[in-house]
Amino acid sequence: ILKPTDDSLSQLVKELYFLFLREFQQADIKYLSGWNQWKRSSRKSWKKVFDEAKEVLSYLELWRHDIHSIEGKFGTGIQSYFSFLRFLVLLNFVIFTLMFSFVTLPSIISKYGIFNSSFDEIPAKKPHCTVYTPSGNKGLIYFYTYPKDLLSGTGFLEMTSLFYGYYTIDAAWISIFRYNLPLAYLLTTFAYLALSLLWIIKRSVEGFKQNLVHDEDQFQSYCNKVFAGWDFCITDLNAARLKHRSLQYELKTDLEEERLKQKIADRTMKDKLRIYSLRIFLNIIVLAVLSGCFYSIYRATVFSQGNISNVTNLLVQYLPSIVITLANFIAPQIFSVLIRLEDYSPAFEIRLTLMRCVFVRLANIGVLLFSLWSQISYCATEKCKACGYNYELYPCWESQVGQEMYKLLIFDFIIIVAVTLFVDFPRKLLVTYCSCKPVQWCGLQEFGISDNVLEIIYGQTICWIGTFYSPLLPAIATMKYFIVFYIKKISLIHTRKPSARPIRASSSNFFFLVVLLIGLVLAFIPLGISIAHIPSSKACGPFRNFNTSWAVVPHTILGFPTGLQKVLYGIASEAFAVPFFMVICLVMFYFIALAGAHKRVVEQLREQLVMESRDKLFLIRKITEAQKHT
Repeated sequence: ILKPTDDSLSQLVKELYFLFLREFQQADIKYLSGWNQWKRSSRKSWKKVFDEAKEVLSYLELWRHDIHSIEGKFGTGIQSYFSFLRFLVLLNFVIFTLMFSFVTLPSIISKYGIFNSSFDEIPAKKPHCTVYTPSGNKGLIYFYTYPKDLLSGTGFLEMTSLFYGYYTIDAAWISIFRYNLPLAYLLTTFAYLALSLLWIIKRSVEGFKQNLVHDEDQFQSYCNKVFAGWDFCITDLNAARLKHRSLQYELKTDLEEERLKQKIADRTMKDKLRIYSLRIFLNIIVLAVLSGCFYSIYRATVFSQGNISNVTNLLVQYLPSIVITLANFIAPQIFSVLIRLEDYSPAFEIRLTLMRCVFVRLANIGVLLFSLWSQISYCATEKCKACGYNYELYPCWESQVGQEMYKLLIFDFIIIVAVTLFVDFPRKLLVTYCSCKPVQWCGLQEFGISDNVLEIIYGQTICWIGTFYSPLLPAIATMKYFIVFYIKKISLIHTRKPSARPIRASSSNFFFLVVLLIGLVLAFIPLGISIAHIPSSKACGPFRNFNTSWAVVPHTILGFPTGLQKVLYGIASEAFAVPFFMVICLVMFYFIALAGAHKRVVEQLREQLVMESRDKLFLIRKITEAQKHT
């Protein structure tokens, strides 16, 4: 009798396993009714169709090949930045689709009489507040006028659909249907904010699950990468190399984090006292830098708005944007130097640097808006107080806020392009062709993930705030991020080098989304104040006949039937809100208790798996000993 080889034996075992599984399934189907058999076959067919459709759609994914290539060459940390950039491109495109479909398109259709449409315009009640003469191009036009208007949002752009002042329609009639544009404008604003919030939370939950699994058991993470990390479906040599580099980079990151944990554990009391004292001192420096940035932006905004009549001076108009950009550039450089002295892990370095830079960039926008609104709400005469805002300097203040957001977005894009062309590429040429020791000591600049991520989160926060005042701003943001992807990719491949300290993608993705969520929450504050508190312009915009933008909601409810009005007012009353809040709290406590129970069950199952693995090791040891004695 021939002794079977290991390969033939394993093949025989596989065939027996699949034969047994097939017979078991067929026997199971025999005991099902015809209806249940049809449901099972239909479920399998639909599952197969969905899987195939999902596979086809994966090939249509934006920048799929580029991002995989970046992951293989530079690791998953840098790949997470480009995936994050792709997410923002899609998010802004969806926001643009919402604003264009429900705000811009109905206005254009009604103004030009397309589809037998018309519009209503109700004259304002306070004539002295309605004087608004946009700074259009009149008379002799110089050659530099149009580029200046494109950069500043003034001139021929001021009364286009790009800005709030264009939407002066109270109602659009499309055939026999009445379209309430003010209400649509407000609801679409709420819709894009809610969509952004839900989308970010959904992606954050997915990243949190990965982060939780990784942090739960470090040994399990090593085993998954070493024994189950390889994709055996890969047949292409280039794809195999990319996957190999990606796994290598992940293991390198794990080992680096373990080394730092061991270093922290070995610190003496003297080392801890020294490092904590140094961190306190460095944080005082950080607070001083933040205070200097905020004061500079406030003074620049007050000076720029004080010379608002000087529309020909582009430098004066761009002064707040220039100061904000300088603060955004200088402060992170100072923070990146300070963070190296604080001796944190690479992952925590990114988080702390991001949080500090968040306070700089996002608070800078807040200081700019506070400075603008302090100028807008300043009234010295009774006529001005009757309007509720400074109508002489800001007849259409929403459009002027939109112009500031537009200038910030454009100037941010110009800086990204300028840094790549006039800083990164010359530095690359110097390092490549100049053998001087100072040049070689400086070397190529690292691709700083925290700086680049914060750069696009800053731009996205501007877009969220500015969309209410400039409805087509998401279209500009979409084109900006689309171009920035290729600029950053070329810069990474040709002029930058990856970080010398490995960075984990799972924690980075989750934290990027958390910082983006902070930016969105901070965008709610100025928009909420603007909609509910600041009086709307009486000379332009869809809300010029209302005291505030929010006033359109109760005005619309008054047109509903009496029964529906009572229901809505009842929902908004305290008698409904208090029981509803109590029910929500009970549901929340129930899910918290359920999650705790599930966690205990998972821990018990994990302990059982550990016991089973020990039993298997014991049996293997006994079998080995028995074989040795025979």
